[in-house]
Amino acid sequence: MSTTTAKDSGLKAPKTTMPTTTASLGTKRKLICFSDFDGTIFMQDTGHILFNAHGCGSEQRELLDEQIKSGERSFRDVSEEMWGSLNVPFADGFEALKDGLEIDPAFKEFHQFCLNNNIPFNVISAGLKPVLRSVLDHFIGEEAASNIDIVANDAEISEDGSQWKPVWRHDNDLGHDKSLSIAEYKESAQLESEDGTIPMIIFIGDGVSDLPAARHSDVLFARRGLRLEEYCVEHKLPYIPFDTFADIQKEISKIAKADEEKTKGEGLPSIFNPRANMWRRASSKKSVPIFASMTPREEKVFIWPETFSELKPVQEGVSVQA
Repeated sequence: MSTTTAKDSGLKAPKTTMPTTTASLGTKRKLICFSDFDGTIFMQDTGHILFNAHGCGSEQRELLDEQIKSGERSFRDVSEEMWGSLNVPFADGFEALKDGLEIDPAFKEFHQFCLNNNIPFNVISAGLKPVLRSVLDHFIGEEAASNIDIVANDAEISEDGSQWKPVWRHDNDLGHDKSLSIAEYKESAQLESEDGTIPMIIFIGDGVSDLPAARHSDVLFARRGLRLEEYCVEHKLPYIPFDTFADIQKEISKIAKADEEKTKGEGLPSIFNPRANMWRRASSKKSVPIFASMTPREEKVFIWPETFSELKPVQEGVSVQA
């Protein structure tokens, strides 16, 4: 769940840009995409729409969001209160989502581009999987949505809508630690293609809460004008800004072709996360242990933070900023 979206910040939904081709890239290296949902694929936050319409209301929700930002309460604790405030059957709540959500105007074309190039596209979110699945089914169609894996929290929702209870993926203050989910994916996936090259991991997001996952990626896309971009600029972290998924598609096409021509991306060091690029550049299974043995030394100079949403003790008279 993103705490700042384009609509929340006063930004207008991006205009549709010129269509880009969805043809095959024809490159050898496998690409894998992970994307945030709220504020990234959709301009608004699914939870915020539901809470404002059928739960605690916008004023209380904003107060609860501030408790997360200040560290007074954990994301998981506050989220349980927000979801628990809902009292609406799922179908009725979904009507508010259909009316209140705007999808990125170029997402459908980008998803088709991924399908044409055999690029796995995974949603990774702190929201509730049943909600996100229904939203995707409605906005892009069930057939297209069936090709998208959603990594999110499950939920127990009573038939009369009097109880909405998150079923958390992880037993920690985040409830769903996106960095753990991507790490789990890496462990379970076949990370090498037939010619021995290692896939390029791409992450797309909008908020600072996306950075724990983004640190495991090779290339980070941040929605322009929102908190993730601000953080990257402030801390001089490598990223590529985007207004719509058409921008992402164009950049991925450029990166993939340059990667093909310049020995697995050696000519593009400025856009890569240095820690993730360490393992990506290994060209065979035999070389992976060598890079793995370098991890402690690499960690000392690695600039990407380990976590961005930790519970902090609040001292009396002291204002704690996120």
